[in-house]
Amino acid sequence: MSRFQKLLNYLTPYKWQVAQGISALFIVNALSVYIPLLIREGIDRLKISVTSDYLTQLGLAIVGLTSIMWIVRMISRILIFGVGRKVQAKMKQDIFEQILRLEPGYFATTTVGDLINRFTSDVENIMRLVGFAVLSTANIIFAYSLTLPAMLYIDVKLTLMALAVYPLMLITVQLFSQQLRNQQVVVQEAISDLSELIQEDMSGISLIKIYAQEETERRAFRQKNNELFKANLKLAESRNTIFPIIQGLASISLLVLLWQGGLAIANKEISVGDFLSLVIYAQNLIFPTALLGFTITAYQRGEVSIDRVEAILFDRPKIADTSTSIYVDTVFNGQIAVQDFSYTYPGAIIPALKHLNFTIRAGETIAIVGPIGSGKSTLADALPRLIELPENSLFIDGYDLTRLSLNDLRGAIAYVPQESFLFSTSIENNIRYGDPLASREKVEVAAKLGQIHEEILNFPQQYDTIVGERGITLSGGQRQRTALARALLLNAPILILDDALSSVDNQTATAILQNLSQAGQKATVIFITHQLSAAATADRIFVMDKGEIVQTGTHQELVSQEGLYQRLCNQNQLEALLH
Repeated sequence: MSRFQKLLNYLTPYKWQVAQGISALFIVNALSVYIPLLIREGIDRLKISVTSDYLTQLGLAIVGLTSIMWIVRMISRILIFGVGRKVQAKMKQDIFEQILRLEPGYFATTTVGDLINRFTSDVENIMRLVGFAVLSTANIIFAYSLTLPAMLYIDVKLTLMALAVYPLMLITVQLFSQQLRNQQVVVQEAISDLSELIQEDMSGISLIKIYAQEETERRAFRQKNNELFKANLKLAESRNTIFPIIQGLASISLLVLLWQGGLAIANKEISVGDFLSLVIYAQNLIFPTALLGFTITAYQRGEVSIDRVEAILFDRPKIADTSTSIYVDTVFNGQIAVQDFSYTYPGAIIPALKHLNFTIRAGETIAIVGPIGSGKSTLADALPRLIELPENSLFIDGYDLTRLSLNDLRGAIAYVPQESFLFSTSIENNIRYGDPLASREKVEVAAKLGQIHEEILNFPQQYDTIVGERGITLSGGQRQRTALARALLLNAPILILDDALSSVDNQTATAILQNLSQAGQKATVIFITHQLSAAATADRIFVMDKGEIVQTGTHQELVSQEGLYQRLCNQNQLEALLH
């Protein structure tokens, strides 16, 4: 599909509003052709005896038509620029909804800074394309199609001489168009790089200060800022070259008309009224012609931005519902079955998980332990389908995870990942994020289960206390327990804790697990941890190593067996003695 077709697709939902705006623009240009004809008639009649009433009526008619032209021009701008704003708003909504649909793996290869730039700068460029560029293009077409015949009607020779330089304008625009487009691509990429650096530095400001790397980041920003400056400077140089050339050529056209027109009047080939009309028409064409350069720039920016935005909009989510997805009305029990499940990350050679086979009973608490990189978090990501899964490998209550609708699947799972993300809002809103209408009482119950309630009561505004971005005002343990309370509030049949209590002491972690086991509606709990004292309270323990489950059993069974779990316990005890 060509970029012009893409542009038409953006305008199609608002075709009637665009049509009205273009129609109004046609009326403006028609009046701009008619008014000089009235002026010509009035001037030519001056040679004959005319009454003051006629001149007054002519003057009032010109003022009235000019006023109408001004009003209609404003209406056309409001209508067409309004379409641009509507396209901008809809596109931002579409991009945001598409971002929500995309799988987490997409964001591992696409930087946040680049996404934000596409969401703002690129959408702004497209808005200008469907607003300013459409308006100016229609204006250019109408100006030439209506004004040129009127000029030819008055005098063919003078018209052709006046417009003889106009083909040079089009050639100039054509010569610069590809250069402008390439330079615009460089500018957009430089803006993305700078946005990415700013976003990363704002998120990691504490780390920058801890390692005293302000000067390093200052140099990095200066480098990227200079790259953006140079890219913008090259683009500005090209624009500042093409526009004066176009304006200069347009001025030459007017000079030719004044020179040859003066001679034609002297030779009585045309009347003064004809000459003045031609001058007005030529001046009317200068602005649309000079505006052609700005229109080309807006189009070049817009087409680059269309490509960048549509790269997001038309990237099909790898994990999504299909026409064969199953929607479940009943509440899940929480039984999990895994059959010969293997997974390899895209681009990797060694599988992260290898031929896993196990069953977890509904309401059972399973601890998963093992060294770093053994595949524990990959297994946790697989259950809510945060990664692509093969069919007939993972099941909940007998349903194949790849066949279940994502809403039903993820509604049955409360997942607390390793990194406890909190929003910059109150602690209460963070806890009830999964159920925004939950009562304060329900929030407090979840907070008590997560062992964070007493600390919240000591905060300045208690549950109304605002946490900073990503929960920066809370300690690591407080963030984890707040995130845990958020998951517990949902009372989902399956609860996954991916090392979600790593910043919590062993005693508190054990107390939290005991709270879960004593809760009224016992959920199936998968507890990934390095805290073996907490893991010991689980019904069963899965020991993972190099993507495989190498041992299963209770704490008492595994600690008495030679193997990885026993070595981990011994190592844990040794570390406790050293501390």
